[in-house]
Amino acid sequence: MLLVLLLDAYTLVIFGAVIASWLQLPPSHPIANMLNVLTEPLLAPIRQRLPAMGGIDFSPLVLLIAVRLVRGVFLSGF
Repeated sequence: MLLVLLLDAYTLVIFGAVIASWLQLPPSHPIANMLNVLTEPLLAPIRQRLPAMGGIDFSPLVLLIAVRLVRGVFLSGF
């Protein structure tokens, strides 16, 4: 299923964004910029709703769980 493959690819994009944040790539870096463009539209609303956790950003984890849940729904056939 194409949607399942796209969700798997997006999971890798999320992991890439997390790794880029650990490496502290500057926002002007092409890879960091691309990952930001692909993930920030979904991460920003999650960040707004999550309570402050002492400087740790759990929004990628929440997004990964959501992507995996959606993937599971499509694999089970609704």
